[in-house]
Amino acid sequence: MTHPFHPWRGRRLELADCRRRWGQWRVYYIADAGQMGYLPASWTDVVAPDAFVEQSRGRAIARVGDLLELTKLTAPSAKEITP
Repeated sequence: MTHPFHPWRGRRLELADCRRRWGQWRVYYIADAGQMGYLPASWTDVVAPDAFVEQSRGRAIARVGDLLELTKLTAPSAKEITP
């Protein structure tokens, strides 16, 4: 587990599976009581670090592609600003 804000940071878990569900990769693990749990794979060291996150080091809040997609989604409801 590598997500800096997760209370289990540094804890080692038994990996059961890694699957794409609900639009993102999830890591399935065996919990202490024997039941299966899951976390986003991006919170773990199962996947390679995101290059954008590594390079921006917290200085950028969004990728250019994400901002362009946001523009497409919000453009129909935005009013034109006139000076």
